[in-house]
Amino acid sequence: MKIAMVCHPTHGGSGVIASELGMRLAKRGHEVHFVSHERPFRLDPLTFGVRFHKVHVSSYPLFRYPPYALALANQLSQVIQDHDIQVIHAHYAIPHSLAGILARNMNADRNVKVMTTLHGTDITLIGTDPSYTDITRWAMQESDYVTGVSDWLAEVTRKELGGDLFVNTIPNAVDAEVFSRDQACSELRERFASQGELLISHVSNFRPVKRTKDVLKTFALAAQDIPARLLMIGDGPELISAQAEARELGIQDRVEWLGIIDETAPLLAGTDLFLLPSESESFGLAALEAMASGLPVIATDSGGIPEVVVDGETGFLSPVGDIESLARGTRELLVNSEKRNQFSEQARQRVMDLFRWAPVIERYEQAYEGLFSGGS
Repeated sequence: MKIAMVCHPTHGGSGVIASELGMRLAKRGHEVHFVSHERPFRLDPLTFGVRFHKVHVSSYPLFRYPPYALALANQLSQVIQDHDIQVIHAHYAIPHSLAGILARNMNADRNVKVMTTLHGTDITLIGTDPSYTDITRWAMQESDYVTGVSDWLAEVTRKELGGDLFVNTIPNAVDAEVFSRDQACSELRERFASQGELLISHVSNFRPVKRTKDVLKTFALAAQDIPARLLMIGDGPELISAQAEARELGIQDRVEWLGIIDETAPLLAGTDLFLLPSESESFGLAALEAMASGLPVIATDSGGIPEVVVDGETGFLSPVGDIESLARGTRELLVNSEKRNQFSEQARQRVMDLFRWAPVIERYEQAYEGLFSGGS
């Protein structure tokens, strides 16, 4: 099948999943065309069967803001015509599904279908903004098929945009060979931890919703008398205030700020616990990658996280903002190596049972085929 994949090219979860999905579809014989304003960072341009088409947005004095959605729709239309595209798979509702629908309608004689995959903030943030609610709802109604990455997100979509919307859950997946304890690098661990020290990790875009200060507060309370260090991986608007928080808590010498790292697998595999105290996560891809790496996850019970992390089995879940509860779970796993190892094995096994790429790709393939057979 010939598929146009539309996604954000940045380090967020939607771009990662779209890139991994597209490359794996290509390896299964599909022809996949990525369309975006930049090449997605996780996309290997040398993957056989994958092509990238850059969207060029012209800037005219007439437009106060560059009309990216229109330029994207125009580029998609050209790709449809040049490569006989059958399916436009839009990751993220606005502007991607909207541009896909425009491109489909511009080529009405070609029977192109639009599938939209919702990833979270496209509904919980943009979709609930009155400036975009109606057009988001229309884009969902006009899509030929809609999926969401968690049952929680599917329910929120129906609640916010209309109960008659059908959203089929297809969860995110992870490469369990890349994210694995086997990727652990002793040199990396020796760089960040002295002998006998434990390592806790956190990966995010350092936005307010990630509550990065809660990571620091949890670590400070849980490990105040335990030899441990914290690796903060990522960058974003909360970085400076988070670093100030670390100084205020007196833990600045125990925290490493590593910035954005494209390949986090070796780092995760070399740590012992993962912290994710987010305000909201529609799925929690970072938690999934950590679990695949054999890390117990200390997280909040918000959004779709409980569909990934099982409380008392693969980690511990706490209410949002409950530092004492987060710290209690963290400390228990720091001091109890037997339980930490048990949770590690169970976390890895849950990934192998439910979140491997092969069955997820098959579900997407069935959905693509259903677009033309009348099934789902």
